[in-house]
Amino acid sequence: MWIELHPPVKQSGKMKVQIKDILLAPGSGAFFYDDQAAIRAGATQDGFMYPGEPITPGFTSIRAPASSLSVGLALTDDTVVWGDMVGVQYSGAGGRDSLFETAQISDLTSRVVVPRLLDVDASCYLDACAKVFQPFEHKRLPLAIEYGVSQALLRAAAHLHRRTMAEVVCSEFDLPLPTRRVPIYCQSGDAREINVDKMILKAVDVLPHGLINSRQKFGADGQTFVEFVKWVAARTRQIGRPGYHPVLHFDVYGWIGLEMGLEPQSMADFICTVADIVPDFTLNIESPGDFGSTQAQIENYAKIVSILDNRGSNARIVVDERCNTLEDIRLFAEAKAAHLVQIKTPDVGSLVDTARAVLLCKENEVGAYVGGSCTETDLSAQASVQVSVATQADMMLAKPGMGVDEAFSIVGNEQNRLFAVLNRRRARAENVWMRSTVSHAE
Repeated sequence: MWIELHPPVKQSGKMKVQIKDILLAPGSGAFFYDDQAAIRAGATQDGFMYPGEPITPGFTSIRAPASSLSVGLALTDDTVVWGDMVGVQYSGAGGRDSLFETAQISDLTSRVVVPRLLDVDASCYLDACAKVFQPFEHKRLPLAIEYGVSQALLRAAAHLHRRTMAEVVCSEFDLPLPTRRVPIYCQSGDAREINVDKMILKAVDVLPHGLINSRQKFGADGQTFVEFVKWVAARTRQIGRPGYHPVLHFDVYGWIGLEMGLEPQSMADFICTVADIVPDFTLNIESPGDFGSTQAQIENYAKIVSILDNRGSNARIVVDERCNTLEDIRLFAEAKAAHLVQIKTPDVGSLVDTARAVLLCKENEVGAYVGGSCTETDLSAQASVQVSVATQADMMLAKPGMGVDEAFSIVGNEQNRLFAVLNRRRARAENVWMRSTVSHAE
């Protein structure tokens, strides 16, 4: 079933202005920005802080509170629709945009983006995004701007057409209305054991992330990590309800390569060893190593994937670092350099590119995981859900924050509300069709 959107409103032979004002509101992200290079270099925690000097440009401390900038589009009926510009936890790492600076983003938005927004047809989502996100001074706009503004434009199109955001995406990309629930993946943060228990009790589809981002958490030869994997599997069997069988997903932040050496065979051997410990579970290993460039990452990840596939392992490789933009995702997918690609929404930029990335992964028979960051907001998370469901991604991240409860409720409830609306829409369409059929028969 496809959704046909209402035609744009015209007045006196030209398009009616739909956005009459722009609002900007600084805010907070749901977690913190972390200097990944400093943590990898050995920075240790003191309580919640990381004392010491930062390494990554733009950071004034190793850990800093995340920020956001909300952009509101005031429509002609005085409705204001919002989107949130945000950065990611490990900004400036793995080829990502630099640290989010609210004042800088606000200034660029006011000077460049606002005039463009006041001159587009907000009812035509793809066209509006294409016009607003044209290069400025021969450079792409900061991806945080694309991300937040694309959320606001998607909400504007949904409001103008009186449809859900998911239906707008389906219409723009000629997709059928979604019928399948997208599995949700939760991340634990540093409160690993308590949050794993929460995830199991809530029957989360994919867990626990683990935040294995330091040598201390990975352990010599990976033994600390291996013990954690064993514990998660055992705990799932111990307190999970009958029939509960989640996917186990661990983000190791490149520590397999850092500890074992950046050689695909030895990395694959270690991953197979871990997978053999939990043979009853599908095991996702995210970011096993960082080979220093996108091309090197593609070549070496493809080798690891091939080795695992040839062995029939139950382990799957998930790419994150060095796979940021839509073009990066295309290269990884076409090279089969991952079993699952994290489409890290703030790093991809416009939600249009998130949708395209999911569809591109599907075309290449590679898993599509719509991720993001703990530093995001409730608004950006809800918009991501709508795109994930519309494109039928393979899984999506519970975000924002690291607390499990809040993120899982925001993402899970948004998905449930969306399907309630879509199911009502289907039922009404079927009733109309049945009445029409009976009328013709008479």
